[in-house]
Amino acid sequence: MPETQQLTLDLKRMIIEALELEDVTPSDIDEQAPLFGEGLGLDSIDALELGLELQKRYGIKLDAEAEETRKHFASLEALRALVETRRVN
Repeated sequence: MPETQQLTLDLKRMIIEALELEDVTPSDIDEQAPLFGEGLGLDSIDALELGLELQKRYGIKLDAEAEETRKHFASLEALRALVETRRVN
């Protein structure tokens, strides 16, 4: 599996595990759909959980108040792009 596809799958699994989404599978998460609101339906508490998980798994620190951070959480595709550019291996 190409690295981008693997990272996408890893992020989908991270979202499901971190937020304990019992009835959601990785295939249920559309890469282009919004993570918040109409898409996956996440809220601000979920964003904090995901931020902590990103820091733990990939060494990425985000400013919770920054407008840029909201853009990174817009969709799974945006989140993957963030991890690809900023992860600490």
